[in-house]
Amino acid sequence: MAKVHITELVLRDGHQSLIATRMRTDDMLPICGKLDAAGFWSLEAWGGATFDACVRFLREDPWERLKKLRKALPNSRIQMLLRGQNLLGYRNYPDDVVRAFVRKSADNGVDVFRVFDAMNDLRNLRVSIEAVKAAGRHAEGTISYTTSPVHDIPHFVELAKGLADMGCDTIAIKDMAALLTPYTAFELVRAIRAATNLPVHTHSHATSGLAAMTHLKAVEAGASIIDTCIGAFSEGASHPTTQSLVAALAGTEYDTGLSLPLLEEISAYFKEVRKKYWQFESEFTGTDTRALVNQVPGGMISNLANQLKEQGALDKMDAVLDEIPRVREDLGYPPLVTPTSQIVGTQAALNVLTGARYKSVTNEVKLYLQGRYGAAPGHVNEEVKKLAIGDLEVTTCRPADLLADELDKLRGEIEGLARSEEDVLTYAMFPELAKTWLQERAAGSLKAEPLLPKGAAQAEAAPRYAADEFRITLHGETYHIKLAGSGHPDASQRPYFVSVDGVSEEVLVEPLNEVAIAPGGGAPRKGTPTAPAATGDKPRATHPGHVTAAMPGTVVDVLVQVGQTVKAGDGVLVIEAMKMESEVQAPIAGVVINVFAKKGDAVTPDMALVEIQPE
Repeated sequence: MAKVHITELVLRDGHQSLIATRMRTDDMLPICGKLDAAGFWSLEAWGGATFDACVRFLREDPWERLKKLRKALPNSRIQMLLRGQNLLGYRNYPDDVVRAFVRKSADNGVDVFRVFDAMNDLRNLRVSIEAVKAAGRHAEGTISYTTSPVHDIPHFVELAKGLADMGCDTIAIKDMAALLTPYTAFELVRAIRAATNLPVHTHSHATSGLAAMTHLKAVEAGASIIDTCIGAFSEGASHPTTQSLVAALAGTEYDTGLSLPLLEEISAYFKEVRKKYWQFESEFTGTDTRALVNQVPGGMISNLANQLKEQGALDKMDAVLDEIPRVREDLGYPPLVTPTSQIVGTQAALNVLTGARYKSVTNEVKLYLQGRYGAAPGHVNEEVKKLAIGDLEVTTCRPADLLADELDKLRGEIEGLARSEEDVLTYAMFPELAKTWLQERAAGSLKAEPLLPKGAAQAEAAPRYAADEFRITLHGETYHIKLAGSGHPDASQRPYFVSVDGVSEEVLVEPLNEVAIAPGGGAPRKGTPTAPAATGDKPRATHPGHVTAAMPGTVVDVLVQVGQTVKAGDGVLVIEAMKMESEVQAPIAGVVINVFAKKGDAVTPDMALVEIQPE
């Protein structure tokens, strides 16, 4: 019997696609016994955005999550999503880091490594696949499916043959943007099976409404494993429902053998869990046939919506979705999957939010145009390239060949904070973020972002133009206050939802006066009331010499000092926003007379970060 196997995605891609990867480990562990007993081919439970979200938002150790899941799922294959030479970060890593990361992932419990490259550049997959095979684990070579003038079935078949030649155990077709149609899936699976004779594993998001039909035709063409998600976290930007596919195949030669009553018990558990994360639900996670045009992946759309919400710009979502295909074409039609989805999506957001295309270009786009992520599939817009990188040389070799080994350097940088090789690898993925996380862990002050009580107003109603975290001492007692969201103000009062030592509270704030800050950070001047500066040491930008960020973010580097002469267009700061870094440039030529920002500062577009006196 040609039995079809199921990979269940609820522990990774399901919640990544619908609630911005916010499910906590403590909500996963109680149901693991039933997941383990269900008989899935594998459980995707790690990798993708889960590593980033654990550290950035949940303040969890992603390695500890993996260890706990391994213990709780003794009879199941744990599967992870690995971005080839990018691992779980947003850049290429040296080969020594790649090999160490794969080895430690295997040691801590990963059985199946789905390895892909956003550019489908096979050179970026070789070392990861070699490392998986060296660890004695299952290597699933993966094709990032997309449509464009330069992508067709013969192209994908050649990729599959290259993956087979590397020793992969299975071939996955990763349809992250819900673009694969049923009859194309049939042709593609049949062609790959004929060319490689390897088992084919299909992955398709439900965003466009085609995925269940796509899986069915793929199975008829010879696919032996399909990805689904339990009902409570399925459909829309997620994946076809596990129970529905199991029922569709029951009694046929493709019968999965899974128990529908047990699957319903699992789904009922996650239905209750999902209610806790209501604040991360997005209106953009239903069926949306626009995905066939904008090609935004399911895992990206909820995160993009959440990031725009944090920028106070959720109303610009449609404009950003319209801009994404234009940016993708400019960059030579890369498949939209992490990190290229984030690179293209953030640049599209910048183009919209700044009101001018490529007025601000992220560092990642510049690196992409220099060939540092691999070869672009199609022709790059030469005007955009010239604007972004000028006459800089474009890399033609495997990008990682330009990288020196890093592990010893990383160990030295984090000495005293890292307790294990896993900590060093966490630092390798996200240096600034991980360093703060490790410091807070050492101090015993790690706290997850709060889960707001149902009904609390969301932060999108009021962009944050003020500090959002405080330590307040009152009558000899010290409290840790963090702004979690704000409601619509009336004429006199503004409701804020705050976490006080981890307990959610609502407070009403009545502003009695507001003042403008004099240029240069001097004393307040009287006049027409405007919002105050975002912090005491950063004045509001008031003249052309004030350098500002294009959107709220965090300062990751200061490139100038007082007394330095700069030209218009010179980089003065590097800001991280929406997980991407952007260089903030001098708007005019002159001499730096004030540097108000420092590394680690949270900043907003109204702040003057550097002041330049014209020559």
